[in-house]
Amino acid sequence: MVDIFGMMKQAQQLQSKMQEMQDQLASVEVEGVSGGGLVTVRMTAKMDVKGIKIDPSLMKAEEREVLEDLLVTALGDARRKAETAVQDKMQSLTGGLGLPPGLSGLFGQ
Repeated sequence: MVDIFGMMKQAQQLQSKMQEMQDQLASVEVEGVSGGGLVTVRMTAKMDVKGIKIDPSLMKAEEREVLEDLLVTALGDARRKAETAVQDKMQSLTGGLGLPPGLSGLFGQ
């Protein structure tokens, strides 16, 4: 027989822990880099961009397209790292709750 009260308690615990995790994600920062360090982007795991550093050698009119490409690449790198940080937090959150197979994957998306 299914323990409905136990499942409800687990759901409440999960909801509480997910809110806590969301709060923590705002303080987790990752750094995306491109061009061998010529462009660096800092962002939170909630995908908020906190800063961009650009090497002065790229501040020339003829380097505009290179700079634009490097910014896109650095932002993508930071986004991937932020997504990984979120997945790691979700795995640590749902790992100990004994969720049915497949259900914990829903929370990582």
